[in-house]
Amino acid sequence: MKTLYKAVATTTGGRGGHVKSEDGLLDFNLELPKALGGKGGEHTNPEQLFAAGYSACFGSAVEAVAKKKKVDIGDFEVKATIGIGEHPDADGFLLNAVLDVYLPGVDTETGEEIVNAAHELCPYSRATRDNIDVTLNLLV
Repeated sequence: MKTLYKAVATTTGGRGGHVKSEDGLLDFNLELPKALGGKGGEHTNPEQLFAAGYSACFGSAVEAVAKKKKVDIGDFEVKATIGIGEHPDADGFLLNAVLDVYLPGVDTETGEEIVNAAHELCPYSRATRDNIDVTLNLLV
């Protein structure tokens, strides 16, 4: 693979620590959510960051597929919900993802074609394939 871009971030202190990107655009504290035994509060966590990245990346894949198919998808939206939990048959924690893709004015068949093709194209989807459960929901 020829790398076109690299993002670099460093975290000190793990889930309850501090993260900073190499360029300084990200520079904030992290906190373990209350649901996982942390303090929660005003700070983000890795699952929120993953949800933001996945929804943005998947949205770009949706745009690319729609453009190639010459389909106007209007003011579309992708909501990523990232779950974390203990798996009964595995040590440690596992993730899951639900992607709700809203494509206004697109018929169901075309919408499903776009979402499924985007799932093949999106680098986040490729990275998670066969590693975590990903559910795709089309909302028209």
